[in-house]
Amino acid sequence: MKVVPLEDKVVIKKVDSEEMTAGGIVLPDAAREKPRQGRVLSVGDGRLLSSGSRVPHQVSEGDRVLFQQWAGTEVKINGQDLLILSEDEILAIVE
Repeated sequence: MKVVPLEDKVVIKKVDSEEMTAGGIVLPDAAREKPRQGRVLSVGDGRLLSSGSRVPHQVSEGDRVLFQQWAGTEVKINGQDLLILSEDEILAIVE
């Protein structure tokens, strides 16, 4: 099943946070921060303006991005945990 977001929405696969601290201590799941990075899987058509034209996305499929910690809606599709959010909740593209 393919997920196609609408308008300015973006589908992201989260990248898990580090399991170990810089000092070498392994963190349990409960102590880890919620992931704030992910890879863009698909993008919508862009936000619709009142003139009828669409604003193109600044991100594209395959980009690695940073997003707000509690952004978007988490969904599970085909056994994958995905995040659907608006493009304005994306903070930066990681190169």
